[in-house]
Amino acid sequence: MTKSSLISSLGLVVALAVAAVTASAQGLPGATVRKDDAAPVRAAGKGDMRARCQENPQECERMKAEFEKRREDCKAAPEKCRAERKAHREERCKANPQQCEEVRKKMQERREQCKAEPEKCRAEMKARQAERCKADPKRCEEMKARIEQRRAECAANPERCKRAAGSRPGPN
Repeated sequence: MTKSSLISSLGLVVALAVAAVTASAQGLPGATVRKDDAAPVRAAGKGDMRARCQENPQECERMKAEFEKRREDCKAAPEKCRAERKAHREERCKANPQQCEEVRKKMQERREQCKAEPEKCRAEMKARQAERCKADPKRCEEMKARIEQRRAECAANPERCKRAAGSRPGPN
């Protein structure tokens, strides 16, 4: 190896090291956040949304109408929405395969834990739901109403509501 190629290789290694240090100091885009750290971030995001809605109620209403239209479109064509979500997820995974692999691994571990200790998982889910209802009772009531509506639909047409093999368990 010549002296100039050794110097250029060393320069490349130094540049990569500096980039790695800079990225770790700033945080990698799309990096996962520990569960403990995620709740305040999500809460802050919701607070920001509430503030934006107070500042500009028309824009907020427009967005709500857009989301509701999307929800209705997905009810009408669930296969299309499922395919769109899958394509979007695959696109994100192509952009950041390491993050997707981490998420898959965590999901698999969680499934195994819940299979081994279903009561513990159920209790944790109920506790999280209680926290969400305490934080936003109106949203909780809306969700309960949607659940009751879904139960009534399933009672009227049980064949449509049958769960696929291997899907998550039903309500307690």
